[in-house]
Amino acid sequence: MTELILALDVLEREKAVYIAGECAPYLDAIKIGYPLVLSAGLGIAGDLAGFGLPLIADFKVADIPNTNRLITDQVFGAGFDAVICQGFPGKDAVEACVESAHKNGGECYVVAEMSHPGAPVFFHGGVAERIAEIAAGCRADGIIAPATRPDRIRTLRRIIGEKKIYSPGVGAQGGDPSLIAGIVDGIIVGRQIYHAENPAQEARSLSEIIRR
Repeated sequence: MTELILALDVLEREKAVYIAGECAPYLDAIKIGYPLVLSAGLGIAGDLAGFGLPLIADFKVADIPNTNRLITDQVFGAGFDAVICQGFPGKDAVEACVESAHKNGGECYVVAEMSHPGAPVFFHGGVAERIAEIAAGCRADGIIAPATRPDRIRTLRRIIGEKKIYSPGVGAQGGDPSLIAGIVDGIIVGRQIYHAENPAQEARSLSEIIRR
């Protein structure tokens, strides 16, 4: 079954909690990035924990191994269930995130390729494939691959096998959930849900599409 993950990139704590609460019945996880954490603090994880959904810290951690470990330990100490890191800093940097995640009973996902138009400049030409290989070799729980380029998802799937693929880019960036629902483990949707007039109804509609 393909999961629906809300990218909760609003800036106000109260709005974030309200949207999460309204959409929770149709979600499988909530992804929180820098916009909300810088505005509301790491404590937002505690505010959202009551909805019973896994919380993914999308910090795209990308530093030397020791710094990655320090950041990731803080993430799990705050109550998150998973963290997203970048793969381009290299195997040892990814390993630090994975080890921290698993030590804390959590998961780590590695960005293999991003979803925005400029991503191919640096992620194509074999780079994303190499990152996927690193993610698999480091025992990461999965990768991030672009809903905006289904062909790339298929290519990366051949490398990582049964590890999870979470896919951003649905909605505002143009990704079609009906095209990727069968080839990814979760779609990540932000603006299409939280900018909707009725976020809960939008989440419900998306959930129905990907679970057909």
